[in-house]
Amino acid sequence: MNAFDEIVRPSLVRIAAPGAGYDPHGTHYWGSGFFIAPGWVLTCAHVVGKGEAAVWRGERALGITWQGGVTTGEVVLAKPRPADPDEPPYRWEFPDIALVRVPDAQDAACVWLSERPLDIPADVSLHGWSRETGDLGIRHGVGQAHATDGKALLLRGSLPVEGCSGGPVVDLKHGAVIGMNKGRGEHEGAAVPITALRELHDLRGGGILHTVLREHDRHHLRRFRSTSAAGGGWTKAQADLRKGAPGFLPAARAHLFGRFAELPPPTGPGEVMVLVDDVKRRVLHRDYQSPIEHDPRTWRDGVGLLHDLRGRDGGHDLDVDAVLLYAAKVVRHLAEQGRSRARADGPQRAALGELGELGEWITTQGESAHQAIREEIAQVLDFGEAASPAPEFAFHSVRERPSGHARADVLVEIDPVHYGDRYPWRVKLLYDGRTVSPLSGDDRGVRRADLRETLREPLADALRRGDSGEHLAAVEALLPRELFDEPLDTWRLSPEDDLFDEHSMALGERRIVVIRDRRRRDRPASPEWRRRWQAAVRGPLTVVPLRGEVPASGHGPGARRESRRATYARLSDAGNGTVPVYCGPVGSGDGLDAMAAAIAAGHPLALWRRGGQDHSDCREFHVRADELLARADGVDGLHRHIRSLRIISMDPDATPDMVSEAAWAASVAVLFDPPDRPPYDGVPLHAPPKLSGPSA
Repeated sequence: MNAFDEIVRPSLVRIAAPGAGYDPHGTHYWGSGFFIAPGWVLTCAHVVGKGEAAVWRGERALGITWQGGVTTGEVVLAKPRPADPDEPPYRWEFPDIALVRVPDAQDAACVWLSERPLDIPADVSLHGWSRETGDLGIRHGVGQAHATDGKALLLRGSLPVEGCSGGPVVDLKHGAVIGMNKGRGEHEGAAVPITALRELHDLRGGGILHTVLREHDRHHLRRFRSTSAAGGGWTKAQADLRKGAPGFLPAARAHLFGRFAELPPPTGPGEVMVLVDDVKRRVLHRDYQSPIEHDPRTWRDGVGLLHDLRGRDGGHDLDVDAVLLYAAKVVRHLAEQGRSRARADGPQRAALGELGELGEWITTQGESAHQAIREEIAQVLDFGEAASPAPEFAFHSVRERPSGHARADVLVEIDPVHYGDRYPWRVKLLYDGRTVSPLSGDDRGVRRADLRETLREPLADALRRGDSGEHLAAVEALLPRELFDEPLDTWRLSPEDDLFDEHSMALGERRIVVIRDRRRRDRPASPEWRRRWQAAVRGPLTVVPLRGEVPASGHGPGARRESRRATYARLSDAGNGTVPVYCGPVGSGDGLDAMAAAIAAGHPLALWRRGGQDHSDCREFHVRADELLARADGVDGLHRHIRSLRIISMDPDATPDMVSEAAWAASVAVLFDPPDRPPYDGVPLHAPPKLSGPSA
């Protein structure tokens, strides 16, 4: 018998039709699953899909059998999920995952979910129910997870057998579930990595996963503390695997995760990664930047990214230092978040009490850390009256990463057409205006009409990683000039519907959205570009017409036309701190010619209106823009005022007075193009200022 078979069995379930499906000799068996928290089962979407329309309508249409008894369950989250319950997909694509609520199984034993990134290759055991030998029974085998192909975990050796789909895959080195069986081919099997749970977070209603994972960690801490738990459960088995090994041990981890479970969850991966990045720079070296961009969704995931750290000599184990410093930073971060709400919010006051207890536990555990880290932990957790957020808990300020910024901004690069009418694209994270980390892209490209839909998910993913709590990532779009009139600020991260939340709002209502010139990246910045940018940062800003004839005569039929050379000469003579302004589109025609002249003259900023040519309010547009720039007093203020105007102009319920104040700025777009923003050629002369994102 496999070493983990005995531990897995109590959490293993078989899924079938209710009623007759409970019969172990019947024909209504569908597949396997396993408890990840009391009352919650994880399995494959294709397994529960055998229940057809009733399952997708939210009925308790699943028969659940485990060592504790039989009952029914209902699907709460699934991906993929049929848009029409009566039309299941022909193929169940990855992630092929479903979360099932089983209210009558609150006493069920649960597996331990790995918090680590996948470590390939790995020796694994596979578990599930099957009738491969004729009788329905539990099967297990040993194999190897030898590779990934993006979505799938590929298996060799003992492969999933029919009926095992949805059962757990256990990493035998670390004693944790790293995936679930999906199926097998002729020579290898496929499993769904347990990290696919994060894709459920992003579905509507996905916030329930914070509750599920909280109950997972509470369960394992209770089991470890209980003298009645046979053998100590998963934590004891993990400790047996680690006998004599250094580092942050399973018992301490169970306590830490159980305490994390009592805290407010992070709002997204960026909030976790800010703290992980800080810790790695402290214990490794100050310029550390991970070559891989991770997607943590819980505080426990952050711990997983700090395992197996080594000193520069390769032999110094840094686990304890890193994990305890990270935990201290979580405490500080949450206490500072709750400072302004603590006196009025009862649950927040209770959470601060939990933080105090966790801080004391970290201090006790810190005796095993190195002296310098112990001192730093003490500084982070230094209680005091002066900065007290509430009577229960307080901190003195310490020198840390600058606050008030997102973890990273999001860079959307779209190249000129390469093949026919297709635009290649890439989405990246941009750290501190300098360092770029690629996330996704397509060098084959898509048609202009498909850009919005194609980029929706990659943009949403990047923004989750860039946001840090209430500090939101800005969007910088590096575009060919013919795309300058694309309405990026009106794009939404989720399909439009009647709900109003942060996901259904237009990007420009909630975030800074700016355009940069794709063509400029191909050559070094000109002296006048640098000079004008430095003046724009200092302020003040004033208007210069992008086209000289427009403020007087507009740009409709019969308007006097300023030539491109004349436009270039006039904009070259414009003073520093001037911003070209135009009340029409710039992606084609005269507007495109004038924008080319402005860019050639070194202007890093411009404002224009994406709408059509038939305006009668061009003079007013320029006057209002001049007032806006005067109030902005530099580039940082400009972003804040533009966002406010966008919110009002997009509000169907705005009062007439509000509409009249903002109407001139309907469909306004912003060129914001610092000379030292990557991608660039050569070494930047100075760091460009951060795009300060708004609070949520």
